[in-house]
Amino acid sequence: MYTSETTVRVRYGETDQMGYVYYGTYAMYYEVARVESLRQLGVTYKEIEEMGVMMPVLENRSRFLAPARYDELLRIVTVLREPPGVRIRFEYTIYNEAGELIHEGETLLAFVDKKTGRPCRPPEAMRQVLEPYFK
Repeated sequence: MYTSETTVRVRYGETDQMGYVYYGTYAMYYEVARVESLRQLGVTYKEIEEMGVMMPVLENRSRFLAPARYDELLRIVTVLREPPGVRIRFEYTIYNEAGELIHEGETLLAFVDKKTGRPCRPPEAMRQVLEPYFK
């Protein structure tokens, strides 16, 4: 299992009229957490794309437990419970500044060959950096 953490400060434009983070913004938070999670492993989205692989989102799930508010510093924990195959599932838990769990989410992505548009295995470099977490 691989786990990483990143933080995001809620910007004013991400909130609705009630001062809560707008529900659609959470998908953007997931993306930030995913990109930083891979960066912490030593492989970037840009490098993966340069290796000829794209990672489109197939599924996106959210569970709202409590609102996030303007200017809060959120802590996002990202977990990979299984090694990637043709697909990779990221799980997210989001905590507010008080350390309270306020949100849970999940995304399922596929690895797609840029040239053929067909599903493929993850790049070898990505498999190598993840391998120690799944022994």
